[in-house]
Amino acid sequence: MNFVASCFLVIACVLLGAAANAATLIAEFVDGQGKPLKDAVLTLQGPAGKADPSPKADMDQRNQIFAPHVLAVRTGTQIKFPNSDNIRHQVYSFSPAKRFELRLYGGTPSEPVLFDKPGVVVLGCNIHDWMLGYVYVTDDPWFGVSNDQGSLTLDQMPAGHYVATLWHPQAPDMQPVSGGEINIPAAGLHTRFSIAVQPKGDDTPAVPAPSAFGDAFHKAAHE
Repeated sequence: MNFVASCFLVIACVLLGAAANAATLIAEFVDGQGKPLKDAVLTLQGPAGKADPSPKADMDQRNQIFAPHVLAVRTGTQIKFPNSDNIRHQVYSFSPAKRFELRLYGGTPSEPVLFDKPGVVVLGCNIHDWMLGYVYVTDDPWFGVSNDQGSLTLDQMPAGHYVATLWHPQAPDMQPVSGGEINIPAAGLHTRFSIAVQPKGDDTPAVPAPSAFGDAFHKAAHE
């Protein structure tokens, strides 16, 4: 076997070994009453993840709400803020992790916003006080946000030992909390996390009070 063929064989073995060790994590999130919890953020420290040299994401505005309500990104991500409504919005944040303002606009601003520091970023709209959105910026290589059923799936994860961090916008003081340690085998793992959240009362208005952004920002500012 010549040198080139040997090199290809070694590379093939490495790739097959990596694929064999790639695992799937299925995480379910519940609140203190055991009910499914959407918009929960999970981040994991462990075996190094695949680095994205230029991560990008979108935070849309539809029907006068931010979509998604919670967006998790890696530090260094450029986020665009398209406006899919037929009215204009003015997006801003005073959060320590990212202060910025996109003045009154429709459509999509030409330049994305760079989120270059880890932390919780609370988004608001100067025109519509009830609009609240959250960007969770993390240095951890593995992360995601639970869906409407309170579930999150992470694929192609290296089998190994991980340290978990949890966050939710309704958590007390809006601070991240420890999710403990987990071991993900090559066969994958199905696990459950519980996050204590402040319940929303049945009398909570469909449109939050004008002070909603101020309250959320005050919590985020004390991260």
